[in-house]
Amino acid sequence: MGIKDTPAEWQVTATATPFVGNKTSVRTDTVVMPDGSAVTRDYQVHPGSVAVLALDDQGRVLLLKQYRHPVRQKLWEIPAGLLDIPGENPLVAAQRELYEEVHVKADDWRVLTDVYTTPGGCDEAVRIFLARGISDADGERFAVSEEEADMEFARVPLAELVSGVLAGDLHNNCLVVGVLSLAAALAAGGEAGLDALRPADAPWPARPFEA
Repeated sequence: MGIKDTPAEWQVTATATPFVGNKTSVRTDTVVMPDGSAVTRDYQVHPGSVAVLALDDQGRVLLLKQYRHPVRQKLWEIPAGLLDIPGENPLVAAQRELYEEVHVKADDWRVLTDVYTTPGGCDEAVRIFLARGISDADGERFAVSEEEADMEFARVPLAELVSGVLAGDLHNNCLVVGVLSLAAALAAGGEAGLDALRPADAPWPARPFEA
């Protein structure tokens, strides 16, 4: 396939960080354009995230519904979380999120897709994993607080989620990308198409990690 994204970096002549938050910050760069002019670009600096599309043996996807204040909605989502530790292996982070948010574990892990959520204004990179062979996790459920204390849970057939995405009823980025990627992989090769996905430890240039 000849179509692929490629690394590039235009010259930055000045940079500033006008805001630093708990997990993210805002950076202002002065960037030299191809015609020689200089412009400023403001963007959110983000540590990166992982998400997990967990598929049970009945072909259902594990979902949670969580309040998201910036958009003033409760969104159906797949388990996800920040890469809080620099250089952390994303698979380890994904396994942790699956345990903490829906209290399950999985035997088979693959990389479903890698995305930049909003590359025009944020450098967040997300690795979405496919987890199969799921079962209840051992021990007590992880204690939740704040928005997570009000979460709802569901297991929904993939076809129903695809319909919901196309109808405009589901909006979470990781859910939409994960569901449509899974549907495409299945359409291309069935279960063999899922087995052909990249291994869970596939390189991730956007967020390099330790093996």
